[in-house]
Amino acid sequence: MQKPLIAALAMVLVLGACGSVRDSRLNPMNWFGRDSTETLAPSGGWTTEVDRRALVPVVTEMELIQTTGGALLRASGVTQTQGWWDAELRAVNDGRPLDGALIYEFVLAAPRTQTAVSTEASRTVTAGVKIPTPRLAGVQRVIVRGAGNQRSVQR
Repeated sequence: MQKPLIAALAMVLVLGACGSVRDSRLNPMNWFGRDSTETLAPSGGWTTEVDRRALVPVVTEMELIQTTGGALLRASGVTQTQGWWDAELRAVNDGRPLDGALIYEFVLAAPRTQTAVSTEASRTVTAGVKIPTPRLAGVQRVIVRGAGNQRSVQR
């Protein structure tokens, strides 16, 4: 009875020492060093997405319509060819007034393939944006910019 008891105690001591073998050089898993995690992300993080849309060549008309919740700004412009898309009135200065004026840029994406010139009506693009009442506080003028001109309306 003493031999099995001595064998059991020896096994407990040997197995208890296995925890220290985990960090020793006797363990083959430690032969090539510890792994490290590396990232491919830049240290400052990824840059924000760049808007590659172009300004509309000519802003032909602009209208500011007062509503109960603020105003609707609608602008139209003419492009050189047909097929321009993804039109937007993009706020400048994060939509905050600059010297009492809200400024928007009329941007749109170029056609993906070569398109026809055709008539001016077929090349006219319209975009709009809702301007809430708090953003209109202190605004005296609203401006829409294109590549070749800009239009404005006084409040």
